[in-house]
Amino acid sequence: MKTRYLQTLGVYGYEAIEPIVLAALVTEDPLLLIGKAGTGKTYLLNSLSEALGLEHRHYNASLINFDDLVGFPYPDSTLSEIRYLETPATVWQAESVLIDEISRCKPEHQNRLFSLVHERRIQGLAMPALRYRWAAMNPCSIDQGDTDFYEGSQALDQALADRFAFIIEVPDWDALSEQDQYNISDPRGEGVLSDDDGALKERVEQARYTFDQLLSKLPPALQEYAVTVVSLLSTSGIRLSPRRARQLTRNLLAITALNEGQLDEEAFRLTLHSSIPHLAWGLPPDEATIYSAHRAAWDAIFSEGREKWLNTFMLEPSLPKRIKKLLHEVPDPDTGTLAVTRTLATEPPERQALFAFALYPATLECAHGPIGREGINELGKVCSKIVDIDEEISWQERSASSGTKHPQHALLSHTLIQLKGKRRERATQLFHYLLVNDITIKKPDAFEKEFNQCITAIRSWLRDQPAH
Repeated sequence: MKTRYLQTLGVYGYEAIEPIVLAALVTEDPLLLIGKAGTGKTYLLNSLSEALGLEHRHYNASLINFDDLVGFPYPDSTLSEIRYLETPATVWQAESVLIDEISRCKPEHQNRLFSLVHERRIQGLAMPALRYRWAAMNPCSIDQGDTDFYEGSQALDQALADRFAFIIEVPDWDALSEQDQYNISDPRGEGVLSDDDGALKERVEQARYTFDQLLSKLPPALQEYAVTVVSLLSTSGIRLSPRRARQLTRNLLAITALNEGQLDEEAFRLTLHSSIPHLAWGLPPDEATIYSAHRAAWDAIFSEGREKWLNTFMLEPSLPKRIKKLLHEVPDPDTGTLAVTRTLATEPPERQALFAFALYPATLECAHGPIGREGINELGKVCSKIVDIDEEISWQERSASSGTKHPQHALLSHTLIQLKGKRRERATQLFHYLLVNDITIKKPDAFEKEFNQCITAIRSWLRDQPAH
């Protein structure tokens, strides 16, 4: 989805993130820009207010005096209510507000700005005219490179950061095209009011109409994507709050409205990236993790046939449930082979071993199983290493100590001593393999329980298979 509305306003280099800027205008939800000094953050937001014809207020959070923001308080004629003496600088009649340098805001002011950003309220009073709440900041102190240092730019409180619907990292000089660099370096037009003859305003109003229609009949696939990707990010260590999950759905609606109702993968990826607030508190998440979660969620929902089944299979975090799905629901043995090879390629070593050691013996007992020959061979390669252990267990010990045991030995022994019969034999064999290969199990009890659940699921399936 390519647009050029910002270029018309004299804002260059923002083409990649322009759809997100427009989405924020459609929803009228809070927008935060993060970037180095001189990257055009303030210029962009002030230009938007001019193009949209808004009553605008621009405050520097590091210098703000709250009395200047709300006006001088005085009692009304009945002495029963406090009113505020308004000036051209007070916020009460504003339709858009830009809080510049928000990361330099004093803590006592941050609490007051929280209600302005989140609730459109100040001093507990509603601001019915206020539509847009924007903020800008430099990278915060704990997220600055070796050559950059913005003294006083602090990480935002996480609760405040979570109230911004979109958090956009703006491009620096090196990320600009050569043409954009020439456009930006041209001093002509500086100080001229931004006027696109109403084009941006018209586009936003059109998209908002589509947005309202989509909101009244929420597309199931869009919400399914949001739920799936938030869950995937959570399992990868990137927590998004329940509020953020709902906000992500709303953000996706806006980007879809701008795309005339079409669900576009790149637009979804960009929206997800700009909906994660961690950059505002100085902990930017791993880009590869975000993309991987996006891709898995997108494929699981929008792919068809074999790929759709495989993606749903791979999204299941529980190995017992994954095995049940493989045994009972796989479309054909070739798909079963792909399910096996992808599991062995993506799971950590201990879960690869568990999966193969539980599943491989069953493939030998059933002539026409759910896995093709290639998949069975891959399981066999892993399983043979577990069955035929001919290596020594080694570990390091302090020079002052001798006769110690492997650090994992006590934990694994505590688990094994509680087991009996075949269950204990299977677990012992698996644990010995893990010890020999120096694979650590943090929670042996839970690991063995999952292993036994896999065995139980496989036994149940085998009982239902015809004799051969």
